[in-house]
This record gives sequence, structure tokens and C-alpha cells, in this order.
Amino acid sequence: MTQRAKIDQNGPDRAGPAIDAGAELDPVHPVRPPAPRFKPAGLTTTEVAERVARGEVNDVPVRSSRATVDIVRGNVFTRFNAIIGVLWVIMLIVAPIQDSLFGFVIVANTGIGIIQELRAKKTLDGLAVIGEAKPSVRRDGRTAEISTSEIVLGDVIELGPGDKVVVDGSVGEADNLEIDESLLTGEADPVLKKPGDQVMSGSFVVAGGGAFTATKVGREAYAAQLAEEASRFTLVHSELRSGISTILKYVTWMMIPTSIGLIISQLVVKENNLGDAIARTVGGIVPMIPEGLVLLTSVAFAVGVIRLGRKQCLVQELPAIEGLARVDVVCLDKTGTLTEGGMDVTELRALGGTDPAYVKKVLGALGESDPRPNASLQAIIDAYPDSAEWRCTESLPFSSARKYSGASFSEGDGENNTWLLGAPDVLLPAGDPALDEISGLNEQGLRVLLLARSARELDDAAVATAVRPTALVVLEQRLRPEAADTLRYFDDQDVKAKVISGDNAVSVGAVAGKLGLPGAENTVDARRLPAERADMVTVLDENSVFGRVTPQQKRDMVGALQSKGHTVAMTGDGVNDVLALKDADIGVSMGSGSEATRAVAQIVLLNNSFSTLPAVVAEGRRVIGNITRVATLFLTKTVYSVLLAILVVCSQVEYPFLPRHLTLLSTLTIGIPAFFLALAPNKERARPHFVKRVMRYAIPGGAIAGTATFVTYLIARHYYTGPDSLKAETSAATLTLFLTSMWVLAIIARPYTWWRVGLVGAMGGAFLIVLVVPWLQDFFQLKLEGVTMPWIAVAVAAGAAALIEFTFRWVNRRFPA
Repeated sequence: MTQRAKIDQNGPDRAGPAIDAGAELDPVHPVRPPAPRFKPAGLTTTEVAERVARGEVNDVPVRSSRATVDIVRGNVFTRFNAIIGVLWVIMLIVAPIQDSLFGFVIVANTGIGIIQELRAKKTLDGLAVIGEAKPSVRRDGRTAEISTSEIVLGDVIELGPGDKVVVDGSVGEADNLEIDESLLTGEADPVLKKPGDQVMSGSFVVAGGGAFTATKVGREAYAAQLAEEASRFTLVHSELRSGISTILKYVTWMMIPTSIGLIISQLVVKENNLGDAIARTVGGIVPMIPEGLVLLTSVAFAVGVIRLGRKQCLVQELPAIEGLARVDVVCLDKTGTLTEGGMDVTELRALGGTDPAYVKKVLGALGESDPRPNASLQAIIDAYPDSAEWRCTESLPFSSARKYSGASFSEGDGENNTWLLGAPDVLLPAGDPALDEISGLNEQGLRVLLLARSARELDDAAVATAVRPTALVVLEQRLRPEAADTLRYFDDQDVKAKVISGDNAVSVGAVAGKLGLPGAENTVDARRLPAERADMVTVLDENSVFGRVTPQQKRDMVGALQSKGHTVAMTGDGVNDVLALKDADIGVSMGSGSEATRAVAQIVLLNNSFSTLPAVVAEGRRVIGNITRVATLFLTKTVYSVLLAILVVCSQVEYPFLPRHLTLLSTLTIGIPAFFLALAPNKERARPHFVKRVMRYAIPGGAIAGTATFVTYLIARHYYTGPDSLKAETSAATLTLFLTSMWVLAIIARPYTWWRVGLVGAMGGAFLIVLVVPWLQDFFQLKLEGVTMPWIAVAVAAGAAALIEFTFRWVNRRFPA
């Protein structure tokens, strides 16, 4: 059978002068350059080679991860690394190597961060190749899928439903080609393209098909650069990162006056020993910097990316891991998400005495008329292959907005008929007897399509009115075996699932009911949804299943839920899901979905397994919960360091610690434990207000630890006398600060497991070794003198620990977050 469609007769074959691919358009009075000659067979191999030699290649690098140089730069060239680097150089000049250990620790930490992010990059780049869109390009009269980066100027690129326009171009063939340019222009309505019209990269096909000639490729296509930036793996805004940035900003402002005061006071107190004054000043400044907090956040995210990569989950934006953990509403498209992509025809019911054999001929011809059938039509093609030598005079591809497709045929006996295939409740008026029969099938979760004959031309806007029903095609959808468990997981985690589908509402409700979704029995037909956002939110909150939802309604529903303060995730795989995926807080696409959905989604499930989502949620919760824990440790240190510096400045005494002392304390009470805690399993539900939740513990904890340490130091200054008394005073103060910090660590490590108890015990044992091994005593200048003062230090620490325990519990009750 020969397939034809209504095409502008001057379109595919017309000739025109070639245009400059880099020509600029006046943004105010755009004058489109003449379209280049469209070559239906595409370029020849020789022409492709010539364009490659001239550099006319789509060479915009589409990466899923940051470049290696950006990873190194992001980990090395930080504000705090610059401060520590300067202080490190100073200490290498004026003090023993023991007081420069903090610099080596920073180098090691930075190296760990770089290695982990490079591992994450390798994982992502490998997954990105699997999920990369490969457009169909005509060359030498044949069509083949090639990488986007291999497209050259003048290539002929074919388009079909769901395909993303990857470069700018001029349409050469158009078969009811409808392009959605909303991601570029904000206009929601698809644009019908005809030969000679321009298409822009970043738009996508919603219906029909065609081909276009690439007129701008590579960096000359500005829209292509925007599309690349939109879908690139980036360290974009997230509550976790913005919260840490806010904290670091305030820490910087606290450090400046405190450090100046400390420098002046130590130079005055130690006027005869400049080197020791500088060492103690640096010892006071360095611990104010929560240098490992940003590092551990990056490491936690990177490890999360690697773990999810092993599950064939491509995370296109880092905060998506965090975002999905914060989601409290997940909107699910039925087809392709809860059900598998394929369908099976289970029954064909002829209506009105129509001959079933004739109906099968019509269905076979309809299948042949669409070069890019959707899942429903593909099932019909498989069941009823084309056997009639009919001539297709006009075709209308399926559109999610229309809910039907169609074709006109010259049937060989001189008769011409127009046929429509689509949603019965859209094609038939309310109250039609056929709808009663369909309702019973929908209640069984079956999908029903109506084959109807129209008395109008296919290009008539009223073609779907007053049609004559001819047959019902009953389709059975294949439920994903893992869908029920995944929905149960979300319900257990208090995440509300909303099924939003373009299918018949009763059928959608039946499918949701089979999967055990709460509220599936109260399905809402989206055609009756209120237009006002406030009223829509009320209906959305009260119901869980929605049918006959248009693409624009999906977008409106996501926006309505967000306006109520919900964090919304949207899953889908079809072109009708793109707008909602783009607007949702987290967009999740199936790997088998259309190019457009994969391009706008933050997470792509390459294995097409809905069951991967709980793993993503769990990974996000691990990252958020653990970073909150370790942030408390780091910022407690910052608070007590600032407080100690202020007390020293006000008291005009020597700063009690050298850099080596605080390097030891930071390593044992924060650095090593934080690394393990940041990567540990954590199933706590993600909660908002990161800064508030961290600072409500860090401020009182740091204040108590700093005050207890200074009290011990003052007592020791009165207890010890003699030229070497400062070393004994420092040892006593160090003991108090270590024990107090260990209690903060013990609280943060809860709930206890064998390895957490072992971690805390190991850190205590390491400090004990330093106190009893002679050469370590000398190396760190730590030696407890006598019996009375060390026990006083322990007593002060015990009192401080009890106060911290009480304060933390009181804060948890008084200021819940």
C-alpha cells in the first residue's frame, strides 16, 4: 500500500539559495533567510566529509557531568582553602612541622574530594552515552541513527512524535508536523509546521512527522546552547548547598574581627616571641574554618551518584538526589510508568452490524498510514497487519490534546472514507449507547479505542463531530510487576502518589486499584477540574487518580500542588509529560521515553524500572541526614573556636592552643568520624530548614564546650607555676575540650550500632595513645602534669557533657525542626 499525506507541493522539492549558517536575525524585526535546498536523500558521504573538514559540525559538547578541570578548580580554589593555604605557608616558615599538619590534612581532604567527583563523572559519562538521544539522519539515500555531535551543516534530520529538535533548521517535509516550542517561547500551544518554516533546537515534536535541513549547528545555534545548559549535570541550587553557603557567609564575617583581635592580643602578650605569637594566633584562626563541610557534602553527593549509577539511574543534576528525598507528592503518568509500554489487543467488537473482516482491513490500513505509531496503534498493527491495497489520501497523527488520530482512504472501489481512531468519550456525545458498553470494559482496567467513520474531510476542524461508531478495539495494558511495591513504599513514607493520565478516568482508576493505590475508587475526570488554581488544589488534595488529563492540565496540576507548598516529583515517558516534567521540582523519565522527556528530566531511569525510585529517595535521605549530622560537628567547632578567641582577647592571656593541638582534636572528634558518618546508611525522613536544624545544636554545643575549656584553662593558669607551665595548662585545657567534643560526637552518632560505638571508642583510644606514648607527647606537646588538675579537667568536661545533653534535649523539645 502507498502512503501519502497532504504536503505543500512546493515544499520538499523546491530550490532556494543556501544561507549562511551563522547569519544573525534582527531580534526586533526578524527577517528569515531563504530556506536552503532540501535534498530528500540527504547529503552524500563526500559532502559530509567536506563539511567536517570545514568545521561545520555540531561540536557543542553535550556532557552529563562537569569537566575535569572544573572539578579540580571547584575543590582546590575555594575561599577557605585560600585562607588556610596562606596560614599554612606562614606556619611552614615560622613553626615546627607539627604545627603545619592542618595544611597536609586539607591537601588530603581536597584530593579525596577530587577523586570521588572524578569517579562520579566517569559513572555519569558512561550512563549518558547509554541514554544519549540519537537522531535519525538521511545520508546517501539511507536513514541511520547517529550521535548528535556527528550532525553536520545541511544534514537532513527526520522527526517523529517525541523527538527533540537537536539543531536549528528549515522544514523540508511535513506530515501534520506539530512542534511544541514552549520550552523556548513559553507558548503552550503546539505550532503546525509546513515546508519552509524554521525549527529551533530545544523544541520537540508532539504529533506528526517530517524532516528538516540543519541550518545552524554547533555554537552558532544559540538555542542549542540553551538546551545543552538546561540538561547538563550541574551543581545548581539546593536547600542543602544554599544552607551551607549561608552558614559559611556568616562564619566568614565572624572570623574577620575575631582574627584581627586575636592577632593583636597575641602579639602584645607574646611581644618577646614573635614566632610563638604567630603560631598561637594561627592556632586560633584555623579551627574557626569548617573546611571539611563543603568537601564532605560534595563527597556524599558524588558517592550517591556512583551508587545510583550502579542501578542504571542517570542523575543529570546533583540536587535531584536531595530533591527527591524531600518530595511529598509524586505525580505518576500511568502509561509507561505504572504499565509497561507495550499493549495487546484482547477483543474487537464490531458495532452496528459492520462486517468484522472489513473492520480489520480498516484498522490495518490505519496502522500503515502512521510511520511512527504509538503503543496503542502498534498493538493494532501487530494484531491486524495491513492487507488492503487502499491509497491513503490524507493522514492525521495522534495528538495527546486531540485524543484521536485519523486517515482518509481511497478504498479501490471508488469509495472514499475518513476514519478516526481514538478515545470513545471524546469522539462520542454524552449519553451515546456505545458508552455504556465501554464503561464496563474500563472498570476492568482495559483500554478501549473507538473506530468511527466521519462524514467530513480530515482537515475539517469539526471532523470529530457526528461520527458513526463502527467498532471497539479492546486493549490490555501490562502492569509493571514492581509498581505495586513502589506505590506501597511511597505510602509508607507518607509521600502522596497522584496518578495523572490522559486515558479514560475509569480505566485509570481500575489500573490504580489493581496496584493498591489508596483512593483509586474515587477517580476524577480532569475535564471537570476547576480552572481556578485554589479550587484545583482542593480537588487534588482530596483525590489520587485523574483521567483525561491534557498536557497543559498536567502542567497546571503540578503548579497548583507547588503553590500549596508541596515538593512535587513528576514521572513520565511520553511527549505529553514534557511540560509537567520541566515544571516539577524533580522530573523523572524512563530511559525508553521520548528524547524530549529525557532531555528535561533531572533523573533518567535507564533500566525503565519504576522500582529504582525508592533507591533514589533512600540515597537522598542518606545524603541529607548525614550532612546534617556532620554539619553539627563542624559548626560546633567553629562556635567554640570563635568563643575561645573572644575570651582570650578580652582576658588578654595567651591563646592556649598551638595548631597541632587543634589539628589532633579536629581529626579525632570531627574529621575521621564525619567521613564515616557522611557515608553511612541513613533512612531518616528528609526535613526542611537545614540551617535552623544545624545551628540550634551547634550554637549551644559550641558555647558550652568553649566556656568549659576556658574555665579549665583559667584554673590551670592558677594551679601551675614556673617557666614550662603553659604546656601543662594547654594539656589540661585540651583534655577538657577533647572530652566535651567527644560527647557531642557521641550524641551525633546516635542511634548506636556496633560500628558507631566502635568509631567513637577508636577515637577515644587514639587520644589516649597520644597521652601515654612519650614521643607522641613530645610531638604534640601534650603531657598531663600531676593528678589533681587532670581530674579537675575531667570533672569540668563531665559537667559540660551533662549540660550539653540536657540542652540538646531541651532544644529538641522547645525548637523542633
